Amino acid sequence: MAQPLDLVDPKSHIDYYTAVQALAKVYRTGVPTQNVTPAMIGPTAVYWTNMLQALQPGGAYRIKRCTPVINSQGDHLVTGTVDPVQAAYDLFCGFNANETTAIQILDQNGIPDFNNAGVQYYGNCGDTNPDIHNCFVNPQYASLYAWRSVGTAAYNALQVNLRRRMTHGVQFDLNYTYSKSIDLESDAERVDLLGTGSLGLIINAWRPKQLRAVSDFDLRHQINANWIAELPFGKGKHFGHGAHGVSEALIGGWQLTGLARWTSGFPVSIGNGAAWATNWNLSGNALQVGQVVTGLTKDPAGYPAGSVNMFPNPQGSTGIGAFDKNLPGDSGIRNSVRGNGFAGLDMGLSKRWQMPWKESHGLQFRWEVFNVLNLTRFDVQTVTTSIDSGSFGNYSGLLTNPRVMQFALRYEF
Repeated sequence: MAQPLDLVDPKSHIDYYTAVQALAKVYRTGVPTQNVTPAMIGPTAVYWTNMLQALQPGGAYRIKRCTPVINSQGDHLVTGTVDPVQAAYDLFCGFNANETTAIQILDQNGIPDFNNAGVQYYGNCGDTNPDIHNCFVNPQYASLYAWRSVGTAAYNALQVNLRRRMTHGVQFDLNYTYSKSIDLESDAERVDLLGTGSLGLIINAWRPKQLRAVSDFDLRHQINANWIAELPFGKGKHFGHGAHGVSEALIGGWQLTGLARWTSGFPVSIGNGAAWATNWNLSGNALQVGQVVTGLTKDPAGYPAGSVNMFPNPQGSTGIGAFDKNLPGDSGIRNSVRGNGFAGLDMGLSKRWQMPWKESHGLQFRWEVFNVLNLTRFDVQTVTTSIDSGSFGNYSGLLTNPRVMQFALRYEF
């Protein structure tokens, strides 16, 4: 797979992701390479001493990516260091938030010797063959994806049902569900495999439980109801109980039906943007570093007219400012934000006339309206979630359809 091996140093028992994450925490503060010491990195610094090939006599690791800028063109000072920690720091610092490219460069190209032309230093694979360089990225990888049935999931719910059987012309069902669904990854049924959505992908295959969170389809609250009510008009009813003939044909036999549904909001993950710190092919989710405030907002400041956003202040500290790119080895925070849920009301009005020439024959009229209230609910799977995007937080699709009505006239026999 196209993910670095989480290679463990047999001497210190420190793994790759722990070691590179310690570097990232320092270079994300802007410390130049020459100022870095093993003490600044901490106990994981020994990993690079053990896992980089040792220098040849008189050699030095070339550093150039995070040295101080020395001219107006932005060129960095190219120099050498005998410290393997500084060498590793400089390499990964040059690919901040894209560390999987840095480890690929170490495997394929190595770190040049500043003093000896043509000499390259690679990872120490623990093999005596100097031509074996691919310690961290498997050179024989055949796919960017794989399927494995190793996930776990849990669902717990309280379900309350209130039911009335047909009595005096009225029947209904009222259902409430309070629930929580947790898994490592999932897809909502509304997500198209080649369309929007997370596609249920694990970011760090070595630590899949990092993504354990509420499911993509998790709804904390759900209420739905359905009913049938015979209107109290016509023969034998409360109003016009003695009707017959034309009057019964006009006012009798009417029936009102309905279906209503409301849910709390669906969850969504905020994307890392153009960053591949952990997985070479998948950028993963962003880290949440501050308080997030959500709420449907039309035409937020700085956005084109007609925009609908899931944040009141999408470019502020409670919107995009509450997130940051994840560190190497991390998968980010999954499904930490909730947007719209679903709401809908469908109703129907019908009447049946029994034909006078035969009781088994009848004429039925139906008027059905879908989304009676013309409610609008936006689909969180269509939100622009990348923290690198200028349209961060914008919705582009709906969970609901516009109000539609239809009429039917059916002869039954």
